[in-house]
Amino acid sequence: MENLLTENLSSVVKNFLPQDKLNELRLRVNLPVVAVVGGKPYYLGPKGLSGSQTDAIICDSDTLLEIVKRASEYSLYAVNHQLKQGFITVLGGIRVGICGEVVIENHRVKTIKNFTGLNIRIPHQVKNCSLNVFGLLMQGKFLNTLVISPPGCGKTTFIRDILWQLSEHNYCYNILLVDERYEIANCLNGKPQLDVGKFTDVYSGCNKLYGFENGVRSMRPDIVATDELANEADINALSYVACCGVGVISSVHANGIEDLKNKPAFEKLLQNKIFKRFVVLSNKKGPGTIEAVYDENLRGIAV
Repeated sequence: MENLLTENLSSVVKNFLPQDKLNELRLRVNLPVVAVVGGKPYYLGPKGLSGSQTDAIICDSDTLLEIVKRASEYSLYAVNHQLKQGFITVLGGIRVGICGEVVIENHRVKTIKNFTGLNIRIPHQVKNCSLNVFGLLMQGKFLNTLVISPPGCGKTTFIRDILWQLSEHNYCYNILLVDERYEIANCLNGKPQLDVGKFTDVYSGCNKLYGFENGVRSMRPDIVATDELANEADINALSYVACCGVGVISSVHANGIEDLKNKPAFEKLLQNKIFKRFVVLSNKKGPGTIEAVYDENLRGIAV
């Protein structure tokens, strides 16, 4: 983090913020810097967190550009495959989300320039955060599981811990992680920056269909894990894997079971009962709060 931020921001983050609870830094051109700590947003001032905008550090365009350059190790061209998807992954698993002017060429995104906002997401390995419900996900074998929550409520951290738990409990499943946006294993130069267990193989940066189709053929997984089912193409790719007899772990943005049922793309998935367990998370007591667990019939299970 120190090498990523400009000197004034690095000093404040290092000296005044709780490192174990820092989730995000939000920087927008000519606007106050915001720090998300323990799931709650605060203005970031020269002496740490503040509830007042008047105390906040104001971010300028030069700061945004410098941070993006540092994230790319001063070679935007080398990371353009990530940049054009709106992010750059850096050492330690930190992911810099990027907004700006999207350059389109021949109907395809060529790059992003003239940066207007950054979301620096600091991942945390919260081991045992899934332990309270882990036993409900195992019934002789691992049960297909979908993790449900709004953004920022710990879905990715929860999935990461499930993979680690499978390893820690010595369930010798071959696990294929399709880490489309480098969020779960946070691979950098092919090396996971976070612990996803000793039985996990990782595809990074590919779409789900590519990872699932090629991974099932080449890696013979017992379980496939991925994050954020966003559209019908993602659901079709996951359904393909499930029909191959492979277990699945994934997540979706939704406020709960009722919200999920109202998503048209998920109707067939729910009807076919591909998932046997649904874990609902919230931010009520901080990111990763377990609200409920449901079975394939959407009936609540005691936690």
